[in-house]
Amino acid sequence: MLAIFQGLGPTEIILILVVILLLFGAKKLPELARSLGKSSKEFKKGLEDTIEPHEADSAEKPEATTETKD
Repeated sequence: MLAIFQGLGPTEIILILVVILLLFGAKKLPELARSLGKSSKEFKKGLEDTIEPHEADSAEKPEATTETKD
């Protein structure tokens, strides 16, 4: 996600912050940041919940053996 901001200079970042401040107002910014943090936390939790069952399935399956039958 930080790769998006890689090509931006300090002037562009300040301009973006000023526009966000004008759009949402100073009183709404803490609420907006809080909701973004909660959303990010829920998204990461959802990703972990979907990845864990797949890892458990692969751990339970025995590895294929290369034994030859005579």
